[in-house]
Amino acid sequence: FWSIELAYRKFSFLLLAFLGRNCGRSMLFHFALVAATSSSQERVVVAAGCFWSIELAYQRVPGVLKTTVGYAGGKSNFPQPTYRQVTTGKTGHAEAVEIIFDSKQVPFSRILDLFWELHDSTTLNRQGNDVGTQYRSAIFYTSTEQLAAIEASMAKQAQPEKIVTQVTSAAAEDFIWYPAEDYHQRYLEKGGQAAHKGSLAPIRCYGDGGPVKKMDKPGIKAILKGEL
Repeated sequence: FWSIELAYRKFSFLLLAFLGRNCGRSMLFHFALVAATSSSQERVVVAAGCFWSIELAYQRVPGVLKTTVGYAGGKSNFPQPTYRQVTTGKTGHAEAVEIIFDSKQVPFSRILDLFWELHDSTTLNRQGNDVGTQYRSAIFYTSTEQLAAIEASMAKQAQPEKIVTQVTSAAAEDFIWYPAEDYHQRYLEKGGQAAHKGSLAPIRCYGDGGPVKKMDKPGIKAILKGEL
């Protein structure tokens, strides 16, 4: 995958250089090329407690192309919330992670498998000591196919009747997604924790302290090693 990605980047760079004098046209051509070669790309937004550890876990998944932490699913009068506002619990937004992935490399079902593994979907507005609506369990889907996959995946869980995960369309007109401040992006990676694909290193959720997510459990390990 990475050799293909490197070749693509080199091609894009040479193409942009060739068309450099006409910036507008070159950029349009570049984005058209990305769209043409990215038909298998999908997007989903998930919330499962503090977004730092959830982002790092998905960074490690082969086939995940990009992650962004942010705020999702809140009130319309907070279209561009700040972290400080979200921590009050008054915005209705959840700490969330936007995941862009290549479904040819990692099917959506595996994105969901990891979601269930990473948190307790049966606790309402709480993950461990983190309490509040901003820490709720939620999946914001972007297609009817994703919704069907969510329902099927949820039904396979040990106690589906106890799951309190919010399932809402991210394509709805009133849905709000807003990226978090820069210092939150890839926070744990910037703090020195492994983010490379397939890493099974435990995740220290708050950097130097807090709970630790064990990533070598069989269910998680299979996903991080690209087993479909």
